[in-house]
Amino acid sequence: MSAYSFLKPFTFKNGLVLKNHVVMSPMTTMSSFYNGMLTGDEINYYKARAAGPGMVITGVANVDKLGKGFEGELSVVSDDMLPGLTRLASAIHQQGTKAVLQIFNAGRKTNHKILRGNQPVSASAVAATYPADSETPREMTSEEIDQLILDFGSATRRAIQAGFDGVELHGANTYLLQQFYSPNSNQRTDKWGGSRDNRLRLPLAVIHNVQSVIKQYAPKQFLLGYRLSPEEIETPGIRLEDSLYFVDQIKEQVDYIHLSMASYQRTSLNDKTNKQTLLSQFAAHTKGIVPLIGIGSIEQPADAEAALADGADLVAIGRELLREPQWVQKVASGDEASIRTQISPMDMDELAIPYGLQTFLTTDFTSVMHFTTDADATQDYQNSLAPMEGMEEKL
Repeated sequence: MSAYSFLKPFTFKNGLVLKNHVVMSPMTTMSSFYNGMLTGDEINYYKARAAGPGMVITGVANVDKLGKGFEGELSVVSDDMLPGLTRLASAIHQQGTKAVLQIFNAGRKTNHKILRGNQPVSASAVAATYPADSETPREMTSEEIDQLILDFGSATRRAIQAGFDGVELHGANTYLLQQFYSPNSNQRTDKWGGSRDNRLRLPLAVIHNVQSVIKQYAPKQFLLGYRLSPEEIETPGIRLEDSLYFVDQIKEQVDYIHLSMASYQRTSLNDKTNKQTLLSQFAAHTKGIVPLIGIGSIEQPADAEAALADGADLVAIGRELLREPQWVQKVASGDEASIRTQISPMDMDELAIPYGLQTFLTTDFTSVMHFTTDADATQDYQNSLAPMEGMEEKL
């Protein structure tokens, strides 16, 4: 029997039990139909990976039509999506694995082509600094903000109906919930902007509405998670102390907090004098109160153990589960020598990676995938942002 601590069961405060401490991190498949409905390719992709981790968090699903961030994106905007979402939850529920649906609105991180002619919306009419051709969004009205809060609740109800075990609010990677908290993208002067507490108002309102929906419709052990990015590099922008303050405000209102970063060994990008890992600094605020999911470049069992030792309660694995769908099973059976930490472009069909995702991995994402054909396949992101965190590939 393996002595790895991450293979032991984990119990949330609400009683939900995971068979191990491993989480499949949310990764977009770029493979849904034009209207956001699930495809068979996506179902097969999750089936190939779901049996090992204790919990699988899906790629993001938009909660309203103006929230779509990219083509091939999953949607949860209407009850028409329920049949596909039900199939997805069932596909993940292999060998007792729990299924969490990640939900979001992209805000200004989209464009009029993806929105079929509509202008993107955000907290304020401020274009993102990257990419360089980012479109200027329209500032949301108070009525639209109120509706957005309800849309997150409706998406949660659908997740419950479809059989998921939880929802995760995607407040990271510079998407809309983060845009409202950021002094870079939120320059409003009404109750939704201005001070840090005012900029926090929308995420809190979404959390509270989702809580009420869970209380009304969900079983007792349904999870509410929140994902956040530790820092922004823009000035002004979210700094580490802002994110730690954010965590302190929500840590007793959610069932877990999930960091978004490409290396679990990441230190501050803005304060080079701060040599502590971001993971350990967040853990100092969450330990004993709310589970913290650590993430980023976890490839070998030693990485997972190190993340737990540094303060994580759960470890999320993303890219490595693309390369090695049987990662957990191989570790548990003592077959670590066969774990692949590189991937050949020729093996992606065999690995049940949908064609849309294959194209994304070999273009925008190639620098972080460790392709066997890539001379720089060992690149890490300990001290920089990676493409999945909302940055251009060159960063």
